[in-house]
Amino acid sequence: MDSTHSSRSSSSLRFAEKICAVVIPILAIIDAMIYAVSGCFDCERLNHKKELRYENRQIVRLSEESRFNVNEVEALYELFKKLSSSIIDDGLIHKEELRLALFRTAIGENLFLDRVFDLFDEKKNGVIEFDEFIHGLSVFHPCTPLEEKIDFAFKLYDLRQTGFIEREEVKQMVIAILLESEMELSDDLLEQIIDKTFVDADADKDGKINADEWKAFVMRHPSLLKNMTLPYLKDITTVFPSFIFNTEVED
Repeated sequence: MDSTHSSRSSSSLRFAEKICAVVIPILAIIDAMIYAVSGCFDCERLNHKKELRYENRQIVRLSEESRFNVNEVEALYELFKKLSSSIIDDGLIHKEELRLALFRTAIGENLFLDRVFDLFDEKKNGVIEFDEFIHGLSVFHPCTPLEEKIDFAFKLYDLRQTGFIEREEVKQMVIAILLESEMELSDDLLEQIIDKTFVDADADKDGKINADEWKAFVMRHPSLLKNMTLPYLKDITTVFPSFIFNTEVED
């Protein structure tokens, strides 16, 4: 009986590395967002009350600020226009519009959607502008440096934006991912997962994980970041040719 319980606990603790990688549902949300909206382009062209246009120099600037080439930035602009006009046609993505694209409803709560939205919303003004949209997606590009992915993942956990990851924040995220995955763990195993994470990551034993400790932890457990990359972002114009309508900037 004890060996069975020990084996189950050991298995669950080995799973801690995966369950604590909260970027998995985050990645799924970004993935679903792109696929959900891309399907609409095959059915109808965009029909805006207010036509959104970015000048060529702005497209080029965003290409220079991200991992996307100019044609890919233009392709992503088509996606952005669709998202930003689904409820309020103002050229900005509101949280309700992102929720509508993913869950077919503009109401409800989802911790992972909230984290995606908050991190994309660089100006913290409650909406996502096109520049922010490109910057956020660029983190998940295959060619983005590891440092940027590590920093983004750190911010995912730093719910209170204190510059530290605290135990309660990890617990809140792990509980959320369990609910999202329809998985169940006993309270004891949940606490063991969190304990294991802090024993390994909290080098100075002050009860919280700072950015340097997080980086060292992730470097020891690189699988934590394997889900921080969307391979098709490397060639989005090929994967989603329906995004391309009027390319005006030569790559």
